[in-house]
This record gives sequence, structure tokens and C-alpha cells, in this order.
Amino acid sequence: MTDTAAVRGLDAQGYIAREGSLARVPAAFRPVVAAARDRLTDLFGVRLHSAYLYGSIPRGTARVGRSDLDLLAALHDEPTEADRAGARALVETLDTEFPQIDGGGALLYGRARLLSDLERHDMGFFVACLCTPLLGDDLAASLPRYRPDTLLARETNGDLGLLLPRWRERVTRAGDVSDSEHTRRSLVRYMSRHLVRTAFTLVMPRWSGWSSDLRVMADVFAGYYPERAAQVRAAAALGYEPTGDAAVLAAYLDDLGPWLAREYTRVHGTKAARPEGATAA
Repeated sequence: MTDTAAVRGLDAQGYIAREGSLARVPAAFRPVVAAARDRLTDLFGVRLHSAYLYGSIPRGTARVGRSDLDLLAALHDEPTEADRAGARALVETLDTEFPQIDGGGALLYGRARLLSDLERHDMGFFVACLCTPLLGDDLAASLPRYRPDTLLARETNGDLGLLLPRWRERVTRAGDVSDSEHTRRSLVRYMSRHLVRTAFTLVMPRWSGWSSDLRVMADVFAGYYPERAAQVRAAAALGYEPTGDAAVLAAYLDDLGPWLAREYTRVHGTKAARPEGATAA
């Protein structure tokens, strides 16, 4: 691998290199990972095809008491609402038991969907390049290798325009809960990260590389859209250190988000339509 390719997250052939490994999991988080592995097996049993870690923990950059636990489970069949409720409860229990983590989530998919043509350049890419195998047979063996091109950009983040109305509903509901400050903080973290990643993939084909570091993503974007650089760099900082400021959410929904959705559509087009209910909010 050349030095330039490595810096840009590519292998020597110009494909996006898989990030993360179990060997990089910091010692403080290894008990959490072990508990997650055991409990996923207990929860899904023979229905579980494979399970993965993603995010800062397998990348080795997690911070004790600040980082969340991110899991993905592939089932042999399609997950049900009861399955999703069980996965949420599993992560909530781990969050309570282990002070090393600050929240988390568990994505659930059926194996067939992850390997489908429709998901090949979205969730397929996510599993093959951004997830670290934890249990079972690695689905990456059945997926292609990926380059940082406009097809990948469109299919990973070309649906921001669809998400914004759903985000607005979530922000509205946040004002009605008893712990609205905590809820808004979670929304700021989630939306900040999503917007920075979308900003990065907007310019990814021109930069010709990959990173999951929010600050690197923001800096790469700034080189192509200096007029929006300050906003995206601020969002990157909030992705790591979120606040519960309602004004931040309003700015995302009224300014940065709509602009980014329009520019993304202009440059890359829109993501292929998913079945109703299949697009994450």
C-alpha cells in the first residue's frame, strides 16, 4: 500500500480498505464487546447469521465514558419489530452496566437484504468496509470491493432530502418529553454526524479517498466548499461533543441540511428508492 493511498483510506489498488479490527478494540472496551457478543447469541440463537462492530470502538479511537457502542446483526430471515425491541433493550442494558460507553445502537437486517443489488452500494458497502466481524461468517466475502465514486456517494447518502422532514418531526417530539435536553443532545450528535458524512461523500469522488474521522471529513469538504466550511467543521465538533441546544437543530433543519440536500442531488442525483419503511430516519 502506498503512503498516499493509506492516508486516503485506500488499498494499493485504489479500493476502500476495510477499517477497524477486533485487535484495535481498546482494553477498556473489551468486556463490553464480549458481553455484546454473548448476548446477541442469546437473543437471536440460530437465527443469527453474523454480527459486527462499527464506529470508534473497533477503530481504536473510542473514549471511555464518551463513546457509544455500535452493533449490526444480520439474521437469516427479516427482523421483526419484536427483534428490534429486543436489540434496543440489549444495548440499553449494556449502557447501564458498563460506564465505559455512552449509549449505542444495534442495526438489524436480514442477510438477503444486505446482499441484495439494491443495498450493494449502501448497506453492503457499510458491512464490507465499515464493519468489523464479531460473530459468524463475514458477509464481506459475498460483496464486491468499492471505490470512492459517484455511485457510492449517491447510494450511501443521496436521501438526505427524504430524511429532513422526519428529522423535523423528531425535533418537534423532543420538545414534549420530560428530559428534552438529553433528547436534543442525542439528536444533535446523530444529525451532526450524518450531515458531516453527507458533506464528505458529496466531495469524496473528487478527493478520491475515504475516512470515518469526522474532523478529516469536514476538512476535506472545506477544500471544495469554503463558504460552508465553518458550519461543517462546527458540526464535526458537535458530533463528538454534542450539546442540547435547540438552535443547533434549527440551523441544521432550516439551512445546512436543505442546502446540502439540494447540492447533493445536483452533483450525484438521488438514491434509488427503497420499499416503504426501509429508509432509516
